Amino acid sequence: MNDKDLSLQDAIQIAKAAEQKAAELYADAAEQTANPLARGLFDKLAEFERHHYDKLVDLEESLREEGAFIDYKGPEMDVKTSGEVKSIEEPHRKSAMAIITMALDIEQEAEKRYAELADQTSDPDGRSMFEQLSEEEHHHYLILSDAYWSLNDRGVWKVPY
Repeated sequence: MNDKDLSLQDAIQIAKAAEQKAAELYADAAEQTANPLARGLFDKLAEFERHHYDKLVDLEESLREEGAFIDYKGPEMDVKTSGEVKSIEEPHRKSAMAIITMALDIEQEAEKRYAELADQTSDPDGRSMFEQLSEEEHHHYLILSDAYWSLNDRGVWKVPY
């Protein structure tokens, strides 16, 4: 069975499992780092992924009970300009890079999954929700990508959040 053969309910179950996995990865990463900037980033991402999971549960219940999509509003990611964030050296650069690399893959897959769900959904509220979820995952990807390149090129965290 390929992704196009999935029912909406199956797709929601897969998305919930992925959001739960991502939230756990970020929560674990936050606990493992002594770097306050990295910890803050991972905590915010874990919170975002838990929010996505909760909204998917709400969607699942609404579809089951009312046969309708929910009106989804995503949380704001508190982003500062990069000039306001001081670079912080990362003594365990390899482990941080491994975490970020894994997180980049997770965010890219989530963005793709939600974009595909949006394309397959005719309901305007459903399409809007999945498009917004895809955009939020893309935003997470960009933040992590900036962190990756900053850490890789200079050995320091410089994240615009």
